[in-house]
Amino acid sequence: QVHPTDELAKKRHNSMGKTEMWYVVDADQGAKLRSGFSEQITPKEYKERVLNNTITDVLQEYEIHPGDVFFLPAGRVHSIGAGAFIAEIQQTSDITYRIYDFNRKDANGKTRELHTDLAREAINYEVLDDYRTKYDAVKDEPVELVACPYFTTSLYDMTEEISCDYSELDSFVIFICMEGACKMRDNEGHELTVSAGESILLPATTQDIIITPEGGNVKLLETYV
Repeated sequence: QVHPTDELAKKRHNSMGKTEMWYVVDADQGAKLRSGFSEQITPKEYKERVLNNTITDVLQEYEIHPGDVFFLPAGRVHSIGAGAFIAEIQQTSDITYRIYDFNRKDANGKTRELHTDLAREAINYEVLDDYRTKYDAVKDEPVELVACPYFTTSLYDMTEEISCDYSELDSFVIFICMEGACKMRDNEGHELTVSAGESILLPATTQDIIITPEGGNVKLLETYV
């Protein structure tokens, strides 16, 4: 699939486009995903490859592991394979163009609707050497993974208490707990425990919070706009 840019989505749907990112929380052995083109093709060749079932031959495929990050700006073709458990951070939009569905059929023998022609103008056909996002893994301090006009996401891999100052930030903050459990206490004295698989939304009025691991390692994703 692919998502349009703001400009194209506004023109076609009176909507915002969609830029997003993936953080691989867990993955079965051999699990893969696709992001971007592996070789240069034209819009005409793109449509031909969709019709003759060879579009995946020109997409970059990655075997994934926990901690892998992929930034997906609007226009980049992408696909998640079986066995991938990811956290997805995305721009608020419901506009998705389904390019190819591997000829899958539902219980009634019908295939899903494709948006081949709509996607053709939405795709960014540039080819990059590597579509993964590289970062240095550091313990007990925030590590910025992605910063773009639509969101900023950081990883917290912690065994010690951390204090977060949001007094200068004019945005809500979302934390996704991916591993372990921790206690969060804000400047107004509100306190709760967040465990793996749970998320918490801090309102923009929050000035600061203290995050305290509850035994063992804790991994969190922090996102704000």
